[in-house]
Amino acid sequence: MKTVLALVVLTLGVSFGVSAQSMDGNPMVGGAAMYKTKNIVENAVNSKDHTTLVAAVQAAGLVDTLKSAGPFTVFAPVNSAFEALPAGTVETLLKPENKATLTKILTYHVIAGNFSSKDVVKAIKKGKGKAEFTTVAGGKLYAMLDGKNVVLMDEKGGKSTVTIADVKQSNGVIHVINSVLLPN
Repeated sequence: MKTVLALVVLTLGVSFGVSAQSMDGNPMVGGAAMYKTKNIVENAVNSKDHTTLVAAVQAAGLVDTLKSAGPFTVFAPVNSAFEALPAGTVETLLKPENKATLTKILTYHVIAGNFSSKDVVKAIKKGKGKAEFTTVAGGKLYAMLDGKNVVLMDEKGGKSTVTIADVKQSNGVIHVINSVLLPN
């Protein structure tokens, strides 16, 4: 399976990040198997690398949305991405009075539809090196290649690299990223 995945990555000419596989073939994210029979929230709560994201989704009241049928493509920042924000940012965003801002930031990481790594790379090639996606928040995300890595750029010029791709869920797909993306 890993050999086939490596060949697919080489064939695309892109490295989207490869996750380890559990004994039953499910990808591992944050030390936990991600099951394609579970929804985005059911899987994310088990990832040690996404505890901040899960807390933010709960504070924003987005749990039911991300449990719904979708499909959704979620670019999921790891804990270290949140830790890289200026001191106090996460704590401030998690306050009830900042729910609207938190919701906008989180939904900026979500695209309606099921976009696999192949779909993203195809869009980049079609766009002659840059693809534009409209997020659930209504903003734009841009995808491009940096060598063999797929990089997302937010509306402010901030960049994030996809480190693990194609973590399939019952209601979409997660691509793990290493930075928080910010809308205008």
